[in-house]
Amino acid sequence: MTQSVDRLKEIMVRLRDPNGGCPWDVEQTFATIAPYTIEEAYEVADAIERADMEELKVELGDLLFQVVFHARMAEEAGHFAFDDVADAMADKLIRRHPHVFGEEDAKPSGSAQKARWEDIKAAERQAKAQHGVLDDVPVGLPALTRAAKLTKRAGRVGFDWPSTDEVFDKLAEEVEELRVEIAAGDKDKAREELGDLLFVVANLARKLEVEPEDALRAANAKFIRRFGFIEAALAKDGRTPEQSNLAEMDALWDAAKAAEKAAKGAG
Repeated sequence: MTQSVDRLKEIMVRLRDPNGGCPWDVEQTFATIAPYTIEEAYEVADAIERADMEELKVELGDLLFQVVFHARMAEEAGHFAFDDVADAMADKLIRRHPHVFGEEDAKPSGSAQKARWEDIKAAERQAKAQHGVLDDVPVGLPALTRAAKLTKRAGRVGFDWPSTDEVFDKLAEEVEELRVEIAAGDKDKAREELGDLLFVVANLARKLEVEPEDALRAANAKFIRRFGFIEAALAKDGRTPEQSNLAEMDALWDAAKAAEKAAKGAG
């Protein structure tokens, strides 16, 4: 394993060498590489979703290369190196698992372990002078995921609705407020109200213990699958969606839903 990582690091050094390296790699910065890092993380998630282990191996390699890339740029600037990244992660894992690596003998339950984990993270925030409950929720997270994490953090200190009933009430309130602004023709306020609505939806997902990005990804996949059914049905008549109409496509959509239910029932 060490040899494999060292080989990857050496390749990165060559790629970033101003004399004989890759011009594209040489001119990159943390800011320009960050979008690729996010993209690779999503491609890992996609491979997992499809249970494609061969592709997962490839995508994990791509993600690892992103870590090596950032670490190499940091080393060139005199900040830290790849080994410092690995050591910091190892230290954090040991620090956050005292029941495994420390003197705590008890094996905590899942809920107790999560509570202990949060206590340790709170102490870490304190050490970083991050005193606010929401201070270290990353800005770069997908907005729905970040919204769920923000409400989860606030919920831990008591700022939370007792049940999903109150969330549904708030959801209805936000929908009505959005309707009002749309009717008024105020695009800026409608945008704000739509954001509030999405925030409440993310909060609902958190209350249901559902990752909102996962739920939306599944909905996207379902939409693609059902719209593909519509396209295929129309193609049998030598037509495209542009040559159809909403009523016909709605009927085909319902047929796609029925076919999926029948397939699930047969399974």
